[in-house]
Amino acid sequence: MGMTELFTAVRKASRTLNGLGDEKINAVLLAVADEAERQADFILSENQKDLDKMDRSNPMYDRLLLTKERIAGIAADIRNVASLPSPLGKVLKHIERPNGLALKRISVPFGVIGVIYEARPNVSFDVFSICLKSGNACILKGGTDAYNSNKAIVDTIHAVLRKQGVCEDIVALLPAGRESTADLLNAVGYVDMIIPRGSAGLINYVRENAHIPVIETGAGVCHIYIDETGDLKIGADAVFNAKTRRPSVCNSLDCLIINAKRLQDLPVICSNLATKNVIVYADEPSYAALEGKYPFLEHATADSFGTEFLDYKMSIKTVEDLDGALDHIAQFSSKHSEAIISQDEAHINQFDLMVDAACVYTNTSTAWTDGAQFGLGAEIGISTQKMHARGPMALEELTTYKWIIKGNGQVRS
Repeated sequence: MGMTELFTAVRKASRTLNGLGDEKINAVLLAVADEAERQADFILSENQKDLDKMDRSNPMYDRLLLTKERIAGIAADIRNVASLPSPLGKVLKHIERPNGLALKRISVPFGVIGVIYEARPNVSFDVFSICLKSGNACILKGGTDAYNSNKAIVDTIHAVLRKQGVCEDIVALLPAGRESTADLLNAVGYVDMIIPRGSAGLINYVRENAHIPVIETGAGVCHIYIDETGDLKIGADAVFNAKTRRPSVCNSLDCLIINAKRLQDLPVICSNLATKNVIVYADEPSYAALEGKYPFLEHATADSFGTEFLDYKMSIKTVEDLDGALDHIAQFSSKHSEAIISQDEAHINQFDLMVDAACVYTNTSTAWTDGAQFGLGAEIGISTQKMHARGPMALEELTTYKWIIKGNGQVRS
């Protein structure tokens, strides 16, 4: 099937979703969750083909890896999405005009959503479930590194759709290679919105080449600022969790900002990082504080700041006060997730007010930026822009609205 035929089929299938109803959508989602677990061995065997082509030392390896436990977690997320209220058909505004016209603004699907992502096959299940629940068809363009895994997943979904009597064209997987990516970015009239999930390079490529509206997600240059009054244990735990829980994800820590009055605490703050062999790129004051006390220490360069490492690497920036931290974040943040460790309510309030990011934390890790952790169900991505959606994008963020106007013969003079 050529690209135009594929896009046409998905566009046509998207209209059938309007008549499914939430009960049928939930039945399909529950069936997909069950089938994912039944087909775990098949999915894992295809995933292994992809893993065999990737170096285990590659930070993306963990993103690519599927296990029975992870598939069980994915199935649980799908069931959770099925349990959520439908975001469709909500009356967002109701107006009765003096001339008798009745106007309602109601939530509706976008129609067809294209998602471009890298070596994370779980995204295929996540995107399908959240798109279906919000009444959208989806076109998936996964990374070449995960093609066998993604195809196994989409084949599993298609089998369920056929059994459920639902058009399988509501989800399509594009071939590997950049050619199909270019086709998707130019599918004007077929695709309503593009969502890229991945590195800054991927997002920049999509933004610069798309002829379809784009919601930018994923790139996370995240900071934790330890203030003069910050609790030492809270700070050390937050830094360790944010950096090492899953370093290849977008909410992981890239830069620790330390108040100069807390430099003597750096060996304690960084001690647990050594158990994970985290390389620390320290500026001059923090290097002096850690020299001889931290084993994986290097001098920071200009490239150490504003970099999304996606690895067991982290930079440290020393500042004199809160204003210095705010200036550094304003210069280098990707507007994803930022945190302050402080007991000073005035500083906390100023941080909340002044930091321009989708998610702003106090006395905790940035690792919480996740749709499921926010109680939104499986997310489709973390939006770092300000139009329409910001932060974890879940069901409501995949809807738009339209006006329904009822009259009784009125005409406008």
